[in-house]
Formats: sequence, structure tokens, C-alpha cells
Amino acid sequence: MASDDEYEIEGPELAEDDPMRAFLPASFGKKSKEADIAAQIDRSRRTVDKPPATGSKDGDETQAQKSKEKGGSSDSDSDDNSGDSDESDDEDEFPVSHELVLKTHERAVTTVSLDPAGGRLASASLDCTAKLHDFASMTPTTLRAFRSVDPFVSRRTAASAEAHPIHLVEFNPLSGGAFLCVCAHPQARIMSRDGDILTEFVKGDMYLRDMHNTKGHISEITTGTWHPTDKNLCVTAGTDSTLRIWDVNNKRSQKDVIVFKSKAAGSAGRTKMTAVAWKVSAQGSNVLVSAALDGSLVMYGGNGPFTRPAGEIKEAHKPQTWTSGIDISSDGRMVVTRGGDDLIKLWDTRKFNKPLVTVSHTSTSDSYPTSNIRYAPNSTSIITGSATGHLHILNPGNLQPEHVTPITPGSALIAVDWHPKINQIVTGSANAETHVLYNPTMSTRGAVEVMSRAPKKRHIDDNPEFTMDQNVGISGDSIVVPGAMGGGRKAGVTGTGKSKDPRRPEVPLATPFQKSQPDEKHIAQNIPLAKMLHEDPREALLKYADKAQSDPMFTKAWSKTQPQTQYAELSDDEEEGPDKKRAKR
Repeated sequence: MASDDEYEIEGPELAEDDPMRAFLPASFGKKSKEADIAAQIDRSRRTVDKPPATGSKDGDETQAQKSKEKGGSSDSDSDDNSGDSDESDDEDEFPVSHELVLKTHERAVTTVSLDPAGGRLASASLDCTAKLHDFASMTPTTLRAFRSVDPFVSRRTAASAEAHPIHLVEFNPLSGGAFLCVCAHPQARIMSRDGDILTEFVKGDMYLRDMHNTKGHISEITTGTWHPTDKNLCVTAGTDSTLRIWDVNNKRSQKDVIVFKSKAAGSAGRTKMTAVAWKVSAQGSNVLVSAALDGSLVMYGGNGPFTRPAGEIKEAHKPQTWTSGIDISSDGRMVVTRGGDDLIKLWDTRKFNKPLVTVSHTSTSDSYPTSNIRYAPNSTSIITGSATGHLHILNPGNLQPEHVTPITPGSALIAVDWHPKINQIVTGSANAETHVLYNPTMSTRGAVEVMSRAPKKRHIDDNPEFTMDQNVGISGDSIVVPGAMGGGRKAGVTGTGKSKDPRRPEVPLATPFQKSQPDEKHIAQNIPLAKMLHEDPREALLKYADKAQSDPMFTKAWSKTQPQTQYAELSDDEEEGPDKKRAKR
């Protein structure tokens, strides 16, 4: 056969619409599956079926009413198109088009915070733990926290299991190397960005009446915040009617104490401080504003002295309702508060006597006292959550809703935060979910980087069914040390023998000596009376009763002279025993 002969390869003759074509190879050789980043980001796009009605009663307007006021057409098609364009415009204006969902808590998420760089997220919950997430190490298939922190783990013993819900976690806005952790406890903590306790502030003396003389809080702390210009200072608000300013380098006593004297009837001069905010004004001075349970709103000069407030408003909100949210604008001129009386109010620090704007907004502070309200970067908007699970973006001038979108419908939206550097919104909800809202074109880093990474590839060695002996749970060539056998562990017990339940005693390790005891035979043969260790003492004594009576060892010398033992007769005085010591008068 000549080399220049032509060969014809007969292929299967299939029609164009034959479904068998899907099983035919299109090419040969090794194929590499590349991650479709655009598809990943598109899958994270939020789907909102219908724009929800706003939660504000005073400014409740639908999209159709807005379009009519603007002179829109009455045609239904044109109205639908205008509604779609408005929704798309809102998504382009605010970073809410896409979301990243983190399900790392077991109960309601009460507070969230991002470090200044936007690379690390801290969230806390009613499950008494704080979760630390690192965006640089997460992928679309590994959305989990790299560490779970229990602030009271050092206090837990077998006798008492102390755990408290966490009210606040807030990163230091200047350094980012630590965050303030406030629990339902009189002692606040400064923790590193890796979850280690750096400072634990002291607890005050609860038996002192004058709060100026105590070195710390004497009752539960409700909230706190950092100093806007000094990275070493922070303030905490407590139920002992005080605000205490701390230096992180001195944990034994607060730097300054602000005692708020309530003028409400029946309060005896004390009330609970519910919220606090600390910002820098346009003139460069600090402004410290706090809310109390008696409805008061009080303002201090942030640089001190704190002997008397610079402004005080009685019954700013309804007394005995929990004002959970408070924030100050970036220029230090405007203050926004969210009270437990279903109202959001806007205040001017230059005329601190009455609210500028008041709108209705359903409160969630009765069930979740940490529900907050925040100014957007550069104070262009105000964001807060609602009891229905919607995120409300309000106008900072008239508090009217500019955009309302559902985050967790049916579950209250508790905590919100808008990071200025990465331009992303983080929310915490009552259904234990943390949502990171972003826009691929407006946002940078953070959740955008996570969704832009390829999913983690699973190697065949990652499957334990192929690399481990399923009978013992270890590989054949592994070295086993005492206590390292996973099969010998009990439910709820770690590898070191310590129980996950702090009230359960420690389980001793099962060593090879305890299992086999190779020297037991040697001990029985060479050590006298070794078997008596496992013998009943009473039975051992009664065994020698007959022998002691027939052949006494100690009274044998008197067996002939005194065969019957004689005992001395005691008089009546001696029977009473020795004289008792007289009681001292």
C-alpha cells in the first residue's frame, strides 16, 4: 500500500437535531475547566420580585404615585417600564444589586463591623459568640468564619458555665488591629483582629453609691464606640447611668466617668444609657451624644470636661422605650436617632432643642435592643433595618425612603453597616444570616473578590474513603500516639479529653499501659500482700478472728496467770469522762 493513499474514516451519520450528538466528543486531549467568573457573579445577583412598600407612615408613596407626580403616562406598559428603570437606577446608585450570604451563627446576628481596610468582618450573635471572617481566604464554596470567639472562655470552669449575649463588636476605625467587644456584662473587652483578648476592663464596686468613685461599670454594659481621633480611647454606656471613657493601656480604671442624672419622676436620679455616638465636627471638636431610657438625649463636648452637658433634651423619645440607634453625620452637625416609640428623628447640634424631622418607622428594639441606624459614607444617605426584614435607605434631609429592598423577608433586620472604602453594606438578621451587599461596578474588594475567585478544587486525596481505613479511621502508615485515636472519643469530647461542655469532668486518656497492664503478673508474684488491694478489709480481718482467739499474739503471756481478762471498774465521776473546758464568757 502506497504512502500517498487516501484514507476515508466513516463517522456516524446523525441529524442535526439528534440528541445523540450531545454524547459525541467535540475535541480530543486533556480539557481544563476554567471558572466562569461572570456566571458566578451573576448567580449572586439579588432577585426582587416586586418593590415593597416603604415602612414610613408619613411618607408612604408607591412607585406609581411617584411616576404620576412626575407627569408619567397612565399607560400600564409605560408604568411598568418606568418602574423597572427606577429599580435599575437605584441598583446603580446604591450597592445592593448583588449579595453574599454568610450562615455562620446559630441565633440572631446582633452586630456587624468591618475593619478600616474592609478585609475582615466581625459579627456577633445571641449565641454568645463572635465570628471572624477573612475575605482574602474565602471562595464561593468556602464561605465560613476562620475563627469563632467566646469572650468568656477564660472564665468558664467545670463549676460554672458563664456565657453572655454580645451587644457590640466594633473595629478600631484608626488602626484596625483590635475591636471593642461589649457583652451583657459589666466588663468590656478589647480583642485583637485574630480573636485574642488584649484588655479586659475592671468591674466597679457595686456597693458604692457615688458612681464617680467606682473604677468601672457596676452593671451591664449596653453599647460603646471608639474615639474618632485617638486610637487608644473608647467609651462604654451602661445600665448604671454612666458613660465611661477608657484608655486601652489602662484596664484598672476608666479615664473619665460621665454620670447622667435623670430628672424623670421615680428614677432616683438614675436611668439606663441605651446608645452612644462619638464623631468629629466640622470645626475639629468632638461631639459625644448619648440616649437614655427615660427618653432623654444628652450631648457633651468630646474633649471634656464632662461636668455638665452641652445640650440636653428631655423626652426626645417616649420615656421607658429603648432608643437603640443613634449616629452623627460626618460633619458633626446632624444627629439621627431611632427610638422604641416607632419614630426616627433628625436633630441639629447647633439648635439642640427640638427635632428637625420626625418620621414613623416600626421599632424592633423590644425584641432586639441592638437595632441600629447608620449614616452612609460622606452622610449622603441613612440606612437602617425594619421588622419585616427590609433595608431602608433614607434621605438625610427629610428621612424619606430613597430605596427599600428586602434582605430577609419575615425576619427582622437588626444590624447595618456601610463601609466607605469598599462601598459595601453589611447586614445582620434575626434568622442568623449575615448579608454582604455589593455592586460589581461600584464596589471593590470584599465580597467582589470572593465571588471573583475560582471555587476550591477538591483533590482525590481529600476524600477519606480512598485514603483512610474506614474501620479505624486512620491511614495504614500513620503513627498513633495516646489520645489521638478518633474512634475512642465520646460524643461532645475533644481530642485532648476535654469536654465541650464545661460542666462535664475531663475524660482521662486511654494509654497502652492502662489497657494491657503488662506488669500485673510480676507485681502479684514479687510484692507481698499485693492481692490485698482488691480484697474487702472487713473480710480480711474476720478471717483471722479464730486464730487470734486460739493463739493470741499480744495477751499470750497472761494466759495462765489471768485466763479471764479483767477490766478496771470506773466510778461514776470517771464515767463522765474528762472535765470539759469551761466556756469563755
